[in-house]
Amino acid sequence: MTDMLTVRPAGPGDAEDICGLLNAVDVIEIGRPETDLAAVEADLHHPDVDLARDSWLAFEGGRLIAYALVWADSGPGRIDSDHYVLPGRREVSRRLLELVEVRARELAAGAPGGSLRLQLNVEPTLDTTLLPARGYRTVRRYQVMTRALDPAADRPPAAPAGLTLRPCDGDGAERRRAHALIEETFAQHFGHVERPYEPWLDHIDGRGLDWSLVWIAALPGRGDVGVLLTRDDRTSMGWLSHLGVRADVRGRGVGGFLLRHGFAAYAARGRTTVGLGVDTGNETGALALYEAHGMGVHYAVDTWQLEL
Repeated sequence: MTDMLTVRPAGPGDAEDICGLLNAVDVIEIGRPETDLAAVEADLHHPDVDLARDSWLAFEGGRLIAYALVWADSGPGRIDSDHYVLPGRREVSRRLLELVEVRARELAAGAPGGSLRLQLNVEPTLDTTLLPARGYRTVRRYQVMTRALDPAADRPPAAPAGLTLRPCDGDGAERRRAHALIEETFAQHFGHVERPYEPWLDHIDGRGLDWSLVWIAALPGRGDVGVLLTRDDRTSMGWLSHLGVRADVRGRGVGGFLLRHGFAAYAARGRTTVGLGVDTGNETGALALYEAHGMGVHYAVDTWQLEL
């Protein structure tokens, strides 16, 4: 650490500078800027984050070169973190890792089996040779997949026999139903944490969500069987955040229908690209479904875990 390096907590007024740093990292890691200011502001205003203790900005000669954030909204002992740094700042990375780990241990104190998770691009600007020596190991890989959209080709699909689809733009009961379906259909997914409705809204930044872009699928005699939660607040693409189908009706075309419905909805909105994230170890066949519908890898992220 040089004399020119200063480290301080982030504040709400730092959102634009942080967004600029994250986009600079995006350009290096994935070839184009994809971080939106609203996403940064949502992180800085998250109710479970105390910026004075849970965030760090590192400046080199007055220039922001690194940012880290830690939060604990995933249950006792489970701590998550972000770490962004410009290339060639190994000692700065080490310093922020130390600060994150100290805070993570405070947040996890008293909980058995505590762990800290860090999501990093598979080719990150952070020097990953730092991590194994500190006890981190990779535990999962996550892919962001994208597909080009064509309003002429991506038309509303024909539904499986008897299936109906309704948007969740009505009363709060429909939104709670979407939440319940997501909790049920994602229960066995790696990293999923069961959350009551209100904390779940905070977790997904759902209070500003356009609920007309969330749909529930139903089958006669089966009731509600699937859910598609999407958001159109990213500059670079439409985003299919959650696609879930109940286990007892998988293999009947419901997932493929919901996926194609998402394509059609965003093509009709004028989007040229749609994206989603998928755990490559997902056992429901999600990765194969997305590949079969023309989605390809945009970039991949590894989950690094440190046992606390």
